[in-house]
Amino acid sequence: MTYAIDGWFAISPEDGVHLLGTRCAGCGTVCFPPRRGSCPNPRCAGTDMQVLPLPRRGRVWSYTNACYPPPPPFVAAQPYVPVTLAAVELDEVGIVVLGQVKDLTADQLQAGMELELTSGPLADGPLVWMWGRAS
Repeated sequence: MTYAIDGWFAISPEDGVHLLGTRCAGCGTVCFPPRRGSCPNPRCAGTDMQVLPLPRRGRVWSYTNACYPPPPPFVAAQPYVPVTLAAVELDEVGIVVLGQVKDLTADQLQAGMELELTSGPLADGPLVWMWGRAS
């Protein structure tokens, strides 16, 4: 299996798709993408960032559609079909993660709607996390 971004998410038959974030052992700040080294909290000098699976569900914070294909070197499907993007606030940790939405259009989304993490292939084949209808 080829992931679009190695180390940012994992897929398992038992647990499904999970984003991988980090939590500072000193202050508890959670971040995505996973971070090595220093804590992103400017009030913390912590350097012990621990990897953790992030919640699979969240609520739509904002959304849009991408009507234009991405410029090179990115690969777009031919013919290009607009994709829907959503910024989702993850349950329990409160961080917002942007991702492509699978099988929903911008007209079908609304702020506050619950979505669940899933996965799908990019136009050039690698798997990436996507947001989907909550089951």
